[in-house]
Amino acid sequence: MWPNGTSLGTCFRPVNITLQERRAIASPWFAVSFCALGLGSNLLALSALAGARPGAGPRSSFLALLCGLVLTDFLGLLVTGAVVASQHATLLDWRVTDPGCRLCHFMGTAMVFFGLCPLLLGATMAAERFVGITRPFSRPAATSRRAWATVGLVWMVAGSLGLLPLLGLGRYSVQYPGSWCFLTLGAQRGDVAFGLMFALLGSASVGLSLLLNTVSVATLCRVYHAREATQRPRDCEVEMMVQLVGIMVVATVCWMPLLVFIMQTLLQTPPVMSRSGQLSRATEHQLLIYLRVATWNQILDPWVYILFRRSVLRRLHPRLSSRLQAVSLRPPPAQAMLRGP
Repeated sequence: MWPNGTSLGTCFRPVNITLQERRAIASPWFAVSFCALGLGSNLLALSALAGARPGAGPRSSFLALLCGLVLTDFLGLLVTGAVVASQHATLLDWRVTDPGCRLCHFMGTAMVFFGLCPLLLGATMAAERFVGITRPFSRPAATSRRAWATVGLVWMVAGSLGLLPLLGLGRYSVQYPGSWCFLTLGAQRGDVAFGLMFALLGSASVGLSLLLNTVSVATLCRVYHAREATQRPRDCEVEMMVQLVGIMVVATVCWMPLLVFIMQTLLQTPPVMSRSGQLSRATEHQLLIYLRVATWNQILDPWVYILFRRSVLRRLHPRLSSRLQAVSLRPPPAQAMLRGP
């Protein structure tokens, strides 16, 4: 149990867990291995991005946004993973190590910030590719400087939302099994409002990515198969869309279960959380499982770029790459007629 005391902060609520159960669930080896895998994957992707030749135009902008996404995933694993791994390794009572809830508030803010950033960046990348494919001449020139400015704007939006509980809207609380902090799934208006803002903004980002990427892929396919097209899609455009679709699929599979669960729990009648702040054991387990699934997004994102580069695809599918190269080199019908026999 986690009873509240007068000298404790507001982040503590009753949690149904014993020390023996916490030892069985909170494995330090699992936390350290999970973080090491994620950090290594993101470092590998960052090194690949550093060695890429962005050139100019849409590809440079896309790679800058992708680099911002991978960098955000790396920092998210580094910050939150350090707190969780240390709590799992020491099994210290959070009331003893952080009675004023400063560390809990920091981790809760980090969880919201690093959770929303990949979803918002995915939607931003989808919008950038949508405009670049459907209206290539109706936008200003895409540059890496503007892309990094967009990444900074996304960080600002996510950070502003993460700071709302510190300003009085919603609360961060210690979650089962006592090794991490997140938004409170309570029935108070502030908790419901903040939780719904987080879940709806994340869901809207995933939905927008799905819509824009579907239109972009359909447009590329139509241009590619159009016999009267004056210019077929370049290999880099196809490569960027394949990577973007992969990022969208990973974000949808990893984050939508948690976002839907948060909305269902907050809107359920009667409230799931009791007046004393206690959740049922089943709800605590579900929240932990969905959170762990969502964390895989930070590990799988870099592998989308690593595995779906043109150089890797050509090694894995040499026949397919040769066919695509032959098709891309084939002149359009109008140019063939101008050349004559």
